[in-house]
Amino acid sequence: MSMTRQRAKKVSMLGHELDILMGERQTLLKVVGATAALIASLDTRLLPPGAVESADLVATAINALPDETLRDALAAASAQIAEDDRVVSD
Repeated sequence: MSMTRQRAKKVSMLGHELDILMGERQTLLKVVGATAALIASLDTRLLPPGAVESADLVATAINALPDETLRDALAAASAQIAEDDRVVSD
């Protein structure tokens, strides 16, 4: 196999891997956005102590995200919720 073909194959493989990673990122953004919305809506006075600890752990992790990533996550979750509402409405 020539060097040009090897390089083209590697570039193709990297492109495929990048597509997979971007799909996984989008899924993770939806999960984080939905989780952030859920945590924000909780009334901790009504939760059992173990749930409060878990919610605090999640909130701390979410708060550690860069602002742009959190905005992307909330947007991804909102898009998913809107899409789900359309499916139910139809």
